Amino acid sequence: MNEQVRPAGGPLFNPLSPDFIRDPYPHYDRLRTIEPIHVTPFGQFVTSRHADVSLVMRDKRFGKDFVERSKRRYSPAIMDEPVFRSMSHWMLQSDPPDHTRLRGLVVKAFTARRVEDMRPRIQAIVDQAIDAVIERGHMDLIEDFAFRLPVTIICDMLGIPEDHRETFYNSSRDGGRLLDPVPLTPEEIAKGNAGNMMAQMYFQQLFELRRRNPGDDLITQLVQAEEDGNKLTNEELTANIILLFGAGHETTVNLIGNGLLALHRNPDQLALLKARPELMVNAIEEFLRYDSSVQMTGRVALEDIADLGGKSIPKGETVLCLLGSANRDPAVYPDRPDRLDVTRPNVKPLSFGGGIHFCLGAQLARIEAEIAIATLLRRLPDLRIDDVENPEWRPTFVLRGLKRLPASW
Repeated sequence: MNEQVRPAGGPLFNPLSPDFIRDPYPHYDRLRTIEPIHVTPFGQFVTSRHADVSLVMRDKRFGKDFVERSKRRYSPAIMDEPVFRSMSHWMLQSDPPDHTRLRGLVVKAFTARRVEDMRPRIQAIVDQAIDAVIERGHMDLIEDFAFRLPVTIICDMLGIPEDHRETFYNSSRDGGRLLDPVPLTPEEIAKGNAGNMMAQMYFQQLFELRRRNPGDDLITQLVQAEEDGNKLTNEELTANIILLFGAGHETTVNLIGNGLLALHRNPDQLALLKARPELMVNAIEEFLRYDSSVQMTGRVALEDIADLGGKSIPKGETVLCLLGSANRDPAVYPDRPDRLDVTRPNVKPLSFGGGIHFCLGAQLARIEAEIAIATLLRRLPDLRIDDVENPEWRPTFVLRGLKRLPASW
């Protein structure tokens, strides 16, 4: 490690420090410049350049290896913790052939056609959210607006009955720490276990309901799934429904919130988008690039890697891919990568990951954000965010998003 080039301001990569949470981008800039493949105190390799991040996500020499990775990081006993056992069944943490089987069972729910067909429903939910607050003259853009839309849509897709949904609207959003690269404290693991057990109890009951009363929804599909004779075990079924529920709303809430904040911090871009609504599709790609709701993904070297950006990676070592850094790499975006530009050409953010783990719900998230932000700008043209300079960020790093975003009109 290049100790001699350590800046005076502490470690190069300290993702849970308040300064990093508030604005990680200057830190990424330093990493790309000083040490593009950085080794953390936990022995993880951190990649910050677009070329390296892209390669690791797509190269078959890298995988997830979740169980062994977790045992190395904590101890073999970690897999006795319910939340870790559940995560070991997530398709997000699986390698082929398990990953292929699990994803194959779910992918039909996310076809381009099915997602496009959801547009009227998405529009209706967005309009309802605005109708509910328009007379008040103020709202929290996260709680009252960004949060309800993707939660409602994922509840629709999973077939969660209407009268059960209030629990989900009021559920806490602090599961994000589970994905952070800094090990969890025993208290955080206990909290994760408790949340996991509650979710398992609820979904087990819902599976039984759907076995008795099938519906036109994803849970019914999965309960009945016979893909090449491969049924899901109950543990796999529960784990992946919990994953879909979390992934299906958390990242979209952050995409909408981060996008609205970025626009209001750049009034010229806000004015341009209001004047030219046809730019919205490209603007969503730029929001994803500019301040990604997912900042990092991880892989494990499945064999010795002789050279990754000038470093050798031994088999079994973890490589963290900084998506947020890759998205602002001047090697790919030479024209002021730190500037928001809704007209930027050729925006291809890495925010949805890559390779076999490319996000299943990418197109759904794009459409939800597009309709939500376009409708808000059209229906509340004089909306102002109360404090664009010092918003309150959630204290997680992998999932980057705001706790709240008060606004008035």
